[in-house]
Amino acid sequence: MKGEAKRGLDASRGDAEARRICIVLPFTQVYEGNRALNLTVRLPEEQRNSVEKLGSALVATQDGVGIPLNQLAGISLESGPVQISREDGARRMGIELNVNGRDVGSFVAEAQRAIRERIELPSGYRIAWGGQFENQKRAMNRLMIITPAVVLLVLLLLFITFKSARLALLVLINLPFALMGGVFALWIGGLYLSVPASVGFITLLGVAVLNGLVLVSSIQQLRAGGAGIETAVKTACGLRIRPILMTASITVFSLIPMMFASGPGSEVQRPLAVVVVGGLFTSTLATLQVLPSLYRWFDPE
Repeated sequence: MKGEAKRGLDASRGDAEARRICIVLPFTQVYEGNRALNLTVRLPEEQRNSVEKLGSALVATQDGVGIPLNQLAGISLESGPVQISREDGARRMGIELNVNGRDVGSFVAEAQRAIRERIELPSGYRIAWGGQFENQKRAMNRLMIITPAVVLLVLLLLFITFKSARLALLVLINLPFALMGGVFALWIGGLYLSVPASVGFITLLGVAVLNGLVLVSSIQQLRAGGAGIETAVKTACGLRIRPILMTASITVFSLIPMMFASGPGSEVQRPLAVVVVGGLFTSTLATLQVLPSLYRWFDPE
């Protein structure tokens, strides 16, 4: 019998609605390491374009007698996928979709809950969620470890700078105001918490700490020169308002094009820019209003 050996089932070359003719029983088996793979035979196209022609193909026996194939095996015409994918030695069927109007995490959680309640998988089947959701879950798990570590490191550096735990905590008071501004900006923009937004929060925390550090350092320098608390606070605010506003405004203006991006990559640029811009607005107000008001409660002297 003239044919071409091929592993697996014969996948059709047409579209998804194309049909295929398959031999139920494998022709033989081949071994790759410790894996046994079924081997099927693919006949020329003119001999496999119908069930009748395939069934009439003669198979030679040891005695040289030709026996029709339909007397040796069951032959059927069935619908099947155009491609059979495998992962970790098992067949895999992928279902792709795009999520619009909500965040991927809540959508997947709702879908998983609905599947558990309504679908009972047969033995040997399992469902794995991948793609953007898998990447987001992996990144969030890392950020849950990295973010607290970064905050503790910043607190340690502030303590080393001021030699005072009170002043270090005073600078960190900016962080909740920055977080509130970022979250509110996401809500206004109709966006959701994602990996780019989380990176934006980390960037925002750094700028907020920098502005607080500039103001508190200036107050401490004036206090070291013998100025009173009220005088030192008012003088430092007057001296540092321009650098603080310039730092915030330059960052905001540089991110405005990213906020209105709509082309490729906008799904990464927009959440990051929105978080930083919104958080800088509230953290700058906190730096100029809240920190000076609370300084007298945190003054170490």
